[in-house]
Amino acid sequence: MPKLKTKSSIKKRFARTATGKIKFKPAGKRHGMSKRSNKFIRNTKKSSIMAPSDAALIDHMLPYNK
Repeated sequence: MPKLKTKSSIKKRFARTATGKIKFKPAGKRHGMSKRSNKFIRNTKKSSIMAPSDAALIDHMLPYNK
């Protein structure tokens, strides 16, 4: 059976923590910050942990990143 391919777009956007959870940076920080609230800008600075139900989908796209 051939090797599974890792999705390149997924490996650029997500990382796995030491405990196996999936970490990501929230979207919406590229431009147009003047119209965003200070609370939005502050909350999107830090990385977030993905919900387990969504993380299961990412697991299939990152087969060798366990």
